[in-house]
Amino acid sequence: MIRGVSPVLPTPFRADGSLDRRSFERLIAHTWELGIGSVMFPGFASEYFALSDLERLWLLADLAGTVPPGGLLIASVAEHATHLAVRQVRRYADLGAGAINVLPPHFCDPPHAMVLDHLAAVLQAAGPLPVVVQFAPRGTGTRLDPGDLAMLRADHPNLAAVKVECRSPGSYIRALTRHGVPCLAGNAGIDLPEALEAGAVGVQPGAGFIELCLRILRLWDTGERAAALDLHARLAAWLESWWPVPGVPLAMGKAIAWRRGLIDEPHCRAPGPAIPSGPGDPALADVDRFIREFSLDRHTL
Repeated sequence: MIRGVSPVLPTPFRADGSLDRRSFERLIAHTWELGIGSVMFPGFASEYFALSDLERLWLLADLAGTVPPGGLLIASVAEHATHLAVRQVRRYADLGAGAINVLPPHFCDPPHAMVLDHLAAVLQAAGPLPVVVQFAPRGTGTRLDPGDLAMLRADHPNLAAVKVECRSPGSYIRALTRHGVPCLAGNAGIDLPEALEAGAVGVQPGAGFIELCLRILRLWDTGERAAALDLHARLAAWLESWWPVPGVPLAMGKAIAWRRGLIDEPHCRAPGPAIPSGPGDPALADVDRFIREFSLDRHTL
């Protein structure tokens, strides 16, 4: 089962927009060194929409070559056309992906039945590989009923989990867990305690503060719920301040990774959110304060 902290890795870019694969390698090494059981790439936090097909293959190949024994690479498929999504699943499996994440098609508001057919086709193409269905209504407008997902799992047992990225996710997660469908909390863990109370088995944050999510889950799992809730409340205060503006959570997560020395340069590909980086930028001061507040280690470049 995919469980625990399963981060979504960002894509490091240079100022000219080119890939920074050296930083990517360092970020990967840091992530596995934390004892993480699985990673996902490329997701929203990876700026998958700003990568070419070839770049996704390059980076996934880099990542696949680092997976430790017992580790799992979850390769994300976000192609809108079912034909292309199925082809992408097969390519990623050939590269060494151990699981697939699928973002349901959402452009032009496809009919619900076609969305379910798309998911079924991806599940079928993945064969024995476990598949995570990503339910992200804020980013896509997609609506998926828990009953529909339960039916998909009945037909395709490799539907291993649903990543739930609606706000106040408790009732949705409870409905899925009643059907025996495991759930992962998304949205950087902004509603993590509610998700865990409802039965979620893990969380998929960005890579800037993986250690913080590990601390929260360890406290929760060892019965120190009050301490877990206190630590999460402090994190959630930051996340809530970033949440109203699309792109800001991505930018701040990348800025944290940069200031910690996990990546060399703080850039998103244009057009994309601006990352705080200039002297005197109050947002950059916030990034440094976040790192100090949670005692996040800095890494030597």
